[in-house]
Amino acid sequence: MPGQIPTGQIHHLRLTVTDMARSRQFYTSLLGFEVAMESPPPDDPAAAETFKILFGGVVMVRGSLLMGLRPMAPAGDRFSPDRVGLDHLSFSVDSRADLERAVQLLEDAGVPHGQISSLPSFGIDVLSFDDPDGVQLELTAPTPTS
Repeated sequence: MPGQIPTGQIHHLRLTVTDMARSRQFYTSLLGFEVAMESPPPDDPAAAETFKILFGGVVMVRGSLLMGLRPMAPAGDRFSPDRVGLDHLSFSVDSRADLERAVQLLEDAGVPHGQISSLPSFGIDVLSFDDPDGVQLELTAPTPTS
């Protein structure tokens, strides 16, 4: 049997979205990502070459995570965790208090969300919500110890 590939942490991910402006706004304003690189306008001479890398989208950064948005999905398409591929994406936060603050921020932004729930066997509390295309997201905090 061959040896294992020595992988490290996730370097980057890219999400396919239906509406670039809407998704960009969601991830930058609500989750604090910053745009690191974006596609030039279609009439820019560099647009065709850049399209091969960015697909008309952006690359954003938050901490050590690079996340791209790729506006290639047709309007009206929705994410489904029941198809092969991604089920959900979870971002860590430091504490239960951060989850409680997130509930208020999600409500203020009109983003539907679940309740904070505890998963004691994993030692975490989670808060679930969806991005504008229905990609299931979670915030995960260590369960407080008593």
